Amino acid sequence: MEDRLILSNKFKMLTYALMGVGVVSFALGFVFDAERTWANYLLNNYYFVSLAIGAAFFAAIQYITQSGWSAMFKRVPEAMVAYLPFAAVFFLILYFGMHSVFEWTHHEVVSHDHILQHKSPYLNVPFFFARVVVFFAAWIILSKVLRKLSLKEDEVGGMYYFQKSELYSKIFIFVLAFSFSLFSVDMLMSLEPHWFSTMFAGKSFMAGVLHASSIIALIVIILSKQGKFPLLNHSHLHDFTRYIFMSSIVWGYFNFAEFMLIWYGNIPEETSWFVHRWHGAYKILFFANIVINWAIPFLVLMPRKSSRSKLFMIPVILLLIIGQYTELYYIIWPATVHEAKFGLLEIGTFLGYAGLFSWVVGTTLTKASLVPKNHPYMEESIQHHF
Repeated sequence: MEDRLILSNKFKMLTYALMGVGVVSFALGFVFDAERTWANYLLNNYYFVSLAIGAAFFAAIQYITQSGWSAMFKRVPEAMVAYLPFAAVFFLILYFGMHSVFEWTHHEVVSHDHILQHKSPYLNVPFFFARVVVFFAAWIILSKVLRKLSLKEDEVGGMYYFQKSELYSKIFIFVLAFSFSLFSVDMLMSLEPHWFSTMFAGKSFMAGVLHASSIIALIVIILSKQGKFPLLNHSHLHDFTRYIFMSSIVWGYFNFAEFMLIWYGNIPEETSWFVHRWHGAYKILFFANIVINWAIPFLVLMPRKSSRSKLFMIPVILLLIIGQYTELYYIIWPATVHEAKFGLLEIGTFLGYAGLFSWVVGTTLTKASLVPKNHPYMEESIQHHF
């Protein structure tokens, strides 16, 4: 069943072109509006690293739950996780733009602010980047271990390497949950360091799982249209949809709980975050987030018929790609750019990162058999029907 993916020259040229658009957009952005460019840099870095982390979580869950249905497709989340080393470099480069996006990096601001002084043992540049290094080191090392075990399992077969993968996945899933929660606080919540929310980390983690699950399903569908995964059936699509459906519900719960608790508590230190976003375009984005990331997936994918149909799945996934961007824009822009600006800089930057991410995923998929031939649950995946 070995079936290696071969990337077409058209796909390679498209990804190179998109990366070129991203580089040009950044170059022009730094010339005309450096602060807005750094905000774009942070948004897109976080966007695509959350996809990689969500994919790592998805892959780990499959091992821990000993899921058979997904065995055929496990190369896809593995390929998405391969983006992490690139993301690590990009986040280290963020050092040069810290003053443009993070208020707590300004000494003169901290010196006149008792709250920031109180938080300074945690919110300081050296410790911030120490955490970034530790987080990415843990993610990359554990993902490399799981990838190595996966390829070894493909060569040898049997249960030994599967059981080792299951063990490391149990470790990885706790590392991911803890570290990415802190990572989201560092990169997003600390943009407005006076504000705090006990729900924010959970909401951010579930957003990564939701959108990564969507991208995994989209990649599988695209490859199936190219003749790969010929055994993909409606039951597989149904299970992919259940992950998207479930994640959107949990994300919606965190989103509602955060807003409801802050509204009900009516504490100025908490409500200020929403007050700043309750005007103009940002208010529209508040409702757009709910509609795109929760209401549409919930209503469209609930019926059994639509949850097993590419015709319904693809539009929902494309909307979720927009939905993740919308959520991050809603979080980052009021704290950094302050005005709701969106133009060629934002479009070009996103396309550049999308090109790089696509190239990494595509290249990684070519390095091993697209369908793991010796996975112990492969037969269950092939015969998956309900």
